[in-house]
Amino acid sequence: MSNIRNFCIIAHIDHGKSTLADRLIQKGRLVEDRNFKNQILDNMDIERERGITIKSQAVCIPYTGSDGKEYKLNLVDTPGHVDFSYEVSRAINSCEGALLLVDATQGVQAQTLSNMYLALEHDLEIIPVINKIDMQAADIPAAKAQIEKDLGLDASTSLQISAKTGLGVDELFEAIIERIPEPDGAASAPLRALIFDCHYDLYRGVIIHLRIFDGTIKKGMKIRFMSNGAEYDVETAGVFKLGLVETNELSAGDVGYFIAGIKTVSDVRVGDTVTGAELPCEVPLPGFREIKPVVFSSVYPVDSNDYEELKISIDKLKLNDASLIYEKDTSAALGFGFRCGFLGLLHLEIIQERLEREFDQSVIFTAPSVKYKVRMRTGEDVMIDNPTDYPDEGRVESAEEPYIRAAIITPTTFLGNIMTLCLEKRGVQTNMTYLDEKRVEIVYDMPLAEVLFDFYDRLKSTSRGYASFDYDVTGYKPTDLVKLDILLNGKVVDALSQLVFRANAYDRARIVCERLVDEIPRQQFKIPIQGAIGSQIIARETVHALRKDVTAKCYGGDVTRKRKLLEKQKEGKKRMRMVGDVELPQNAFLAVLKTKED
Repeated sequence: MSNIRNFCIIAHIDHGKSTLADRLIQKGRLVEDRNFKNQILDNMDIERERGITIKSQAVCIPYTGSDGKEYKLNLVDTPGHVDFSYEVSRAINSCEGALLLVDATQGVQAQTLSNMYLALEHDLEIIPVINKIDMQAADIPAAKAQIEKDLGLDASTSLQISAKTGLGVDELFEAIIERIPEPDGAASAPLRALIFDCHYDLYRGVIIHLRIFDGTIKKGMKIRFMSNGAEYDVETAGVFKLGLVETNELSAGDVGYFIAGIKTVSDVRVGDTVTGAELPCEVPLPGFREIKPVVFSSVYPVDSNDYEELKISIDKLKLNDASLIYEKDTSAALGFGFRCGFLGLLHLEIIQERLEREFDQSVIFTAPSVKYKVRMRTGEDVMIDNPTDYPDEGRVESAEEPYIRAAIITPTTFLGNIMTLCLEKRGVQTNMTYLDEKRVEIVYDMPLAEVLFDFYDRLKSTSRGYASFDYDVTGYKPTDLVKLDILLNGKVVDALSQLVFRANAYDRARIVCERLVDEIPRQQFKIPIQGAIGSQIIARETVHALRKDVTAKCYGGDVTRKRKLLEKQKEGKKRMRMVGDVELPQNAFLAVLKTKED
């Protein structure tokens, strides 16, 4: 165990985490140069295109130290986005040390801070690393000052590297060996291991990624999951070296995988403790919790005949992503579909892209919403995430919505604009700290529903991309909630209904009505598009009728002849409007349900 080091890399988005992992893997000679590709730990096309890590990976890097000893360095790569913060916390929990990466051109940002606090909670040894020192815009003294002041770490112990060119990576290897403590634990004790991730293999079932704290796991052994008591026989175990390398045994301090014939990812819970069925440990490892979705949306096939294909696609996607939650749903306008729960907006976008790319599905997602807590006049509390389930206003006594603690780090130049944006989104400022002369951190209590629509895009455009944003859900607070219905020719289109804050209802209704006017084709009769709260109409637009020139044949004569023809046409259009049915085209749904409001 003295030759094992378990560590992770934590950083804000785009500070060079995956690039540094590439250099470490190349130095460890895990892959030949001809087979090497950038972001080698990122398996999905979406990860490569967006430059983000969605699925965390682990890799065991062999390294010969300057003292001549052979070391096993277990790198646990973590996702960078706030949606996946629980997975990040489990990955951090499986390590003894962390490389805290700070971009020399950007400095300390919001998720740098939140990830560092997460590492400190788990008592990790933190090595500050200043990356991108080869760039012209690099400001190393400023980055060091921020590490001292913002993070409270000793900047004199920080390392300076360029993950892109490999400069300083050899010194980083030595620092990992010297400064990160070796794992403790006893191989002879009862098995106690943490599941920090898993993935699905088409032929072998679920492959579980785990860190062993005590005991040994080996082929043929019977193990038990402590959260649900399920028992399985271990078929094989091993370590990650860009592929699966079987060792058939893992001991205390090791990071690796095991396969036990588990059929679906949802049978395995990230953060759970694995122990031996015959000789179990007494207490599970701390920190386990059920992952709960915070954003909800319905998904429908563009062609209702593709429902069965969509069902099969979502079932297959669920095999790979245990955090996706779904149930059957129906809509009068869109037919059969599914109501899905997501960890956040990025998670929703990724699922949408994977359905379209990997399974070739054309789908429509309804406007995302959050889960509201509604108190009925009968005293009963109901959790509602779907606008169609919202009861009549007369039966509702009060409603509560989820709030977040939003931390924004911005250059002082953009402070006024960002404060205006947060106030517009019903944010209440709770803290403001000047990190230095140029940067300030502001903390707001804000409704999660306000962040869902266009907050992130507007924050980036307002600050020219310099502001960084991080949030965590804090709990529920009272709100004035109403159900906004969209009526087309007097009929409610259920797929366009939304639950909104009363003061925002008019603006939201006006935007939807204006978009629909441009998308709905004109008919022989006038089509009113209305936004309504209950029976009160709060916004209206009209798609004007196509008119035939019925007076064209009248030349000369009394004006009453023309008037009679026009009245006859008017009567016909009135009858047509009463029996006419307006088809809402699919592109109209797509235009309305885009999350941007600009």
